[in-house]
Amino acid sequence: MPAQAIKQSINIEEKVDKCRISKLTPQALGMVAEFFKVLSEVSRLQIVCSLKTGAKNVTEIIAETELGQANVSKHLKILTQAGIVGREQRGVCVYYHIANPFLFELCDLVCEALAIQVEQQSQQLQQLSKLRQGV
Repeated sequence: MPAQAIKQSINIEEKVDKCRISKLTPQALGMVAEFFKVLSEVSRLQIVCSLKTGAKNVTEIIAETELGQANVSKHLKILTQAGIVGREQRGVCVYYHIANPFLFELCDLVCEALAIQVEQQSQQLQQLSKLRQGV
């Protein structure tokens, strides 16, 4: 096994040892699952992305996401109940903001992992294509 592969294997093992999720109770894992379930809807992710640049009211979110008013309101309620989004009354308007900025770090990690996965799949498809052409 090359030295680089051994080093990567050791780094992965260290990360697994530090992983707190493996020590959670089933109830706590349920909370984690609920958090991810809230983020598993495209419209909610659009709203979260809209709020990345700062607090917005419903009208501004609608304009940016092109989602309907009832849809935005429904998803904002879910995001607020999950603690992902916070709300603040400013005069007659309610402004929504991201309550946990770490959310964008999490999204960046997921995007990076997906980009690597897509690249690997692309390379595999190229290899299959070469094999097929060689037949």
